[in-house]
Amino acid sequence: MAMECIATVPQRFSENKAKDDPNPIFDAKLLNQHSCHIPQQFVWPDHEKPSTDVQPLQVPLVDLAGFLSGDSFLVSEATRLVSEAATQHGFFLVTNHGVDDSLLSRAYMNMDSFFKAPASEKQKAQRKWGDSSGYASSFVGRFSSKLPWKETLSFKFSPEEKTRSQTVKDFVSDKMGDGYEDFGKVYQEYAEAMNTLSLKIMELLGMSLGVDRRHFREFFEDNESIFRLNYYPQCKQPELALGTGPHCDPTSLTILHQDQVGGLQVFVDNKWQSIPPNPQAFVVNIGDTFMALTNGRYKSCLHRALVNSERERKTFAFFLCPKGDKVVKPPEELVGSLMSREREYPDFTWSMFLEFTQKHYRADMNTLEAFSIWLKSRKSF
Repeated sequence: MAMECIATVPQRFSENKAKDDPNPIFDAKLLNQHSCHIPQQFVWPDHEKPSTDVQPLQVPLVDLAGFLSGDSFLVSEATRLVSEAATQHGFFLVTNHGVDDSLLSRAYMNMDSFFKAPASEKQKAQRKWGDSSGYASSFVGRFSSKLPWKETLSFKFSPEEKTRSQTVKDFVSDKMGDGYEDFGKVYQEYAEAMNTLSLKIMELLGMSLGVDRRHFREFFEDNESIFRLNYYPQCKQPELALGTGPHCDPTSLTILHQDQVGGLQVFVDNKWQSIPPNPQAFVVNIGDTFMALTNGRYKSCLHRALVNSERERKTFAFFLCPKGDKVVKPPEELVGSLMSREREYPDFTWSMFLEFTQKHYRADMNTLEAFSIWLKSRKSF
């Protein structure tokens, strides 16, 4: 009977702002069992609800080993493919990337040890307001509507060779304690592999833009990046919810590996298109900060993640970001009369942009534009 579906939504998902509950919890298993419907906070507006009948986006496969080989034809082909994709929508796949299959396998195997642990265990790593590290359960600590159906565990990462810092491993050790040694080692190793990969891709991007091959690599060598584990539980009403809402990444470059479940969609040519999983490739996309570094030539594209009622989904995302105090400014080759392009965005530092997205603005398709306006308004005082 219909009356059997009527149940009281748990108090922790009330319409009150998250500040009324300092430790809100997202428990997908409980919410799937609670009533016939998911709570209203997870229901997206009609114009943003997911669509599953989409066609795959034609994303180029870029042979990274071929580019690094120095073979003139392979270098030319790789730079051409990247330039075309980054100019149109900002997404491409890299193959022959050099990341060991066994590392990927261990990374996926270790996810369950955290995300399927009791809530009290996960909350040891609870993400603090305004921070970019730690555990977040559907961002219920930040927002009260259009909540994503997911859990995340994020780590700050910096390749500080001089101090031999192991930022991911140390965070796990400090927050999680005993029993997570292998967990910390695996994700420290993964983050280091992504750092190495991202710098190679920066060489490729530099050449594709016609600037010095070393320019962007050197700009990002002392990066202060973010590495994130994304866990999308099953959802009994996936037609109403989203795992991640439509947004452009505010960071510089995202390197994503997704399992075989699928769910990534990109908004290109005024329609949503999917990027199916490819276990042999990483999905790479341009972020807002790199779009600013290219003076708007390369695009940061709107994308989202779907959930389903049958299977959980797991992904790893490495968000390459410059060192916090570095000025984000395009090289001279991409500005001025030769390019017929004036400056698209004001100078800024990554620390300023990160603070804006963490404390003032929920990332969407207009994040960089909103930040530029905010930045100019601050400078006018």
